[in-house]
Amino acid sequence: MTNPIFRGTCTALVTPFTESGIDFTALDRLLEGQLEAGVEALVVGGTTGEAATLTHEELIALIAHCVRFCAGHTKIIAGTGGNDTRKAAETARAAAALGADALLCVTPYYNRCTQEGLLAHYEAVAGASELPILLYNVPSRTNVRIEPETCAALAKLPTVAGIKEADPDVARVLKLHALCGAEFPVYCGCDDRILPFMACGALGVISVLSNLRPKAVKELTDSALRGEYARALNLQREQQPMIELLFREVNPIPIKAALNLAGFQVGNCRLPLTPASDPLLSRMREILC
Repeated sequence: MTNPIFRGTCTALVTPFTESGIDFTALDRLLEGQLEAGVEALVVGGTTGEAATLTHEELIALIAHCVRFCAGHTKIIAGTGGNDTRKAAETARAAAALGADALLCVTPYYNRCTQEGLLAHYEAVAGASELPILLYNVPSRTNVRIEPETCAALAKLPTVAGIKEADPDVARVLKLHALCGAEFPVYCGCDDRILPFMACGALGVISVLSNLRPKAVKELTDSALRGEYARALNLQREQQPMIELLFREVNPIPIKAALNLAGFQVGNCRLPLTPASDPLLSRMREILC
């Protein structure tokens, strides 16, 4: 499958929390801002959405809520990956039943499987539903890398519809296209490299920054898609100070802090992630004010 799920901007949505669970009122406010900005897609229950500390019931409720709220207005990509293939397949089936448009499946973590294991894992998940799947390569978190040759094998599966590439090596875009075909959808997973990834052929970004500045990120990706690289470069430069702050501490600690400072009141991250440090909050106030 090579038809892209989206082109442009997809927000890796945070999950607002209260002490008792998901704050759906705060979530609705975030969703309204995303729809107003016209983002092309939303990832729900991904890394930025703190999937690691969501219960299965919470993830299902989160996906269902976002599907209902955004119906017909933007694509909902459900985070359904995990280090247990059986559970990842079950979650994929559940997301399909809820009406999600696509799946984002991170590589298994902690287990540290081989490339052969990755092939078997994704084949099992791909067979669990008919939804298009984005592979998710983020070795800085999982300590597992989808090698380009493995991606080329997976690209032959009928439901594999691209990859979120969070390895900062821009050259991987070129290697992936060389092995998988120039039409294979690659999406940038690093906000500080949106322009270089897209200049090398990526179709857009799955962004943390766009939680806070969806219009700015969309303007950047739209410019790059039109080939207006000088304009896109200026827009990337404008966002770079905030991007640097968003990854100064572990994501999603900084983006939740920034959203709270901006008045969205999404709460803190769940333990073991702790609130943003005072120096980071101080610097964010300077940029946001």
